[in-house]
Amino acid sequence: MPKIYLTFVWHMHQPCYKDLVSGEYRLPWTRMHALKDYYGMVKILEEFPNIRQTFNLVPSLLLQVEDYAEGRAVDPFLRCALKPAEDLTEPEKEFILQYFFQANPVHLIGRYPRYAELRQAWRAADRDFRRARKLFDPSALRDLQVLSQLAWFEEKFLDNDSELKQLCRKERDYTLEDQAVMGRKQLEILARVIPVYREFSGSGQIEISATPFYHPILPLICDSNIAHEANPHVPLPSRFRYPEDARLQLERAREYVAEKTGQTPAGMWPSEGSVSDEALSIAAQAGFRWAASDNGVLSRTLQRPADPMATYRPYLWRQGEAGIHLIFRDHELSDLVGFVYSRLDPSDAARDFIGRIRGNCVPILASGRDALVPVILDGENAWEHYHKNGRPFLRELYRHISEQTDMEAVTVSEALEKTPADPLTRIHPGSWISANFDVWIGFEEDNRAWERLLDARQAYDSVAPGTVPEQDRALALEELLIAEGSDWCWWYGPHHYSENRPEFDQLFRDHLANVYRLLQLAPPAELSRPILETYTRAFHLKPVSSIHPTIDGKITSYFEWMGAGVYSLDKRGGSMHGQRFLVSELFYGANRKRFYLRLDFTENAAGPGMEVHVAIRGKSIRIRLDEATAEIVDNGGAELEAAFSNVLELALSFSSLGIKEAERVQLQISVWQDGLPMDALPHEGCLEIEARDIEEWEE
Repeated sequence: MPKIYLTFVWHMHQPCYKDLVSGEYRLPWTRMHALKDYYGMVKILEEFPNIRQTFNLVPSLLLQVEDYAEGRAVDPFLRCALKPAEDLTEPEKEFILQYFFQANPVHLIGRYPRYAELRQAWRAADRDFRRARKLFDPSALRDLQVLSQLAWFEEKFLDNDSELKQLCRKERDYTLEDQAVMGRKQLEILARVIPVYREFSGSGQIEISATPFYHPILPLICDSNIAHEANPHVPLPSRFRYPEDARLQLERAREYVAEKTGQTPAGMWPSEGSVSDEALSIAAQAGFRWAASDNGVLSRTLQRPADPMATYRPYLWRQGEAGIHLIFRDHELSDLVGFVYSRLDPSDAARDFIGRIRGNCVPILASGRDALVPVILDGENAWEHYHKNGRPFLRELYRHISEQTDMEAVTVSEALEKTPADPLTRIHPGSWISANFDVWIGFEEDNRAWERLLDARQAYDSVAPGTVPEQDRALALEELLIAEGSDWCWWYGPHHYSENRPEFDQLFRDHLANVYRLLQLAPPAELSRPILETYTRAFHLKPVSSIHPTIDGKITSYFEWMGAGVYSLDKRGGSMHGQRFLVSELFYGANRKRFYLRLDFTENAAGPGMEVHVAIRGKSIRIRLDEATAEIVDNGGAELEAAFSNVLELALSFSSLGIKEAERVQLQISVWQDGLPMDALPHEGCLEIEARDIEEWEE
């Protein structure tokens, strides 16, 4: 009987945060994710011996984990977390308050009430250090130092380590001894990361694949002009063409991962799933037997939709003497794990996942062919949006898969042995994002970054061997290879946002400046100026007066919602890319009798199968939308009026909600499509309105 071979590829990646000249780690994210994700994602498979998977490891990540595990790595975040609170300088206190709340407010901060309390105090001070100084005495600062680290610890250690369990139970009034335990436990966890991959790859339960050493976009390193083939309209910088760098990044990655894990990688997830004919040829020559990309790239290659019949099979790309197997990830399934299932009950999410695969595979199995289902995604950033770091979801998912008789979770190499490949003679150049390279090249910031990189690369070529000490020349090349990584341009341009964007910008320019210094050249003045431009985050204006809109599903008048609160979501992603946004703006407000909501949807977002769920004061309300009607499926016991045409408008009676004077009302809205939660406002936490404000507005 035909079978379904399910191939998970978990991509583990962090850019190089280390300044090679100073030795300082500028940002803490390798350490934080090593505490929270890398060990546990593998170790959980111990409970499911029939589940076999592929883990894609970026060498720049392994290098940094090893640095931390052996006590060589120092970053200012860890230094401030371990320093006695009484000895902190004023700049260090300000640094802690600015950066130590950079965590998911619900699932990381919210699981520790004291941590949430400290975050609320910082927000109440309007994130102003001078106002917050009185609130954060040494005791509060030490609680923040400990909890900001503890929130990132792996679930297995929190559940089973007696010292960590004691730290969690204590929750406040931590001591210097507690701080020391927190620091010691970090080293213990970090030291277990690389060995767990070696152990499980040695047993055959996982396959190790790799990415080019510092995570460059290989096609652009080979020839940046290839971006025009993917998108003819993109404006390009001066041509960057260094295929020898691409080869070096690949060869060194394969050697390094083999040395650290004991398994020579047969395959690779090229950075961001980026492929081109030239990049694949170099990868095949470097010894890689398979590579993976996205079915958007497959669709452009085949010049037809990449439905499951096309996606759920392997391919053999060949040009001349070079050949390499290719698989293409199911974009929709991967995004459901990354962005949607975190909002569902773990068991419901697992059943939906299995059901969708089965539905997709019906015609394939009916034809007598086995199905190879590739699910490939970030193995770290999604989990902070899940309850308990996603471990309950993964357990349910692996349990459901283990119970299937005609479905098997296998490594990529195992799947390729079991399923015959179709031939490909060319590949469309592109990445997993829109089957082009627009995230990394074409926008003004991106192109300036490529110009600075090209200048530094040409400067390196201009200095003949023997002109400077060989050790310095080798270090200059290392800095260049780091600067070729994709992460710098991930944060340039309009696509993504992080509070650490200035640090990424500075670190990129420092890597390039180090190239010149090591070559005994003066760094150009351009590297002293930020490449980054200023962008605003999500816009949130709180209500300022009472409102009395007409509930007709239309914007009857500009003035009917004047004075309402407005929440306009920033559509840029963070570390993860690909979330679908359905709502463009939310308006909310009230008068003494009623509470009002208005949802403005993105273009063509509202349609059949969509429901809006409103959670307010313990009541759950469901509205189904269909063309120009809003059907109240469940009013949650509230007096409710709803209308939908151009926008969705709702009015709820305060008396039916049971809201008392001076009570703070918390509001959450989610948008569901065909039974799945696709969008939420706000993405984390609640919007709030206080009844006493309404009284003041109406006086």
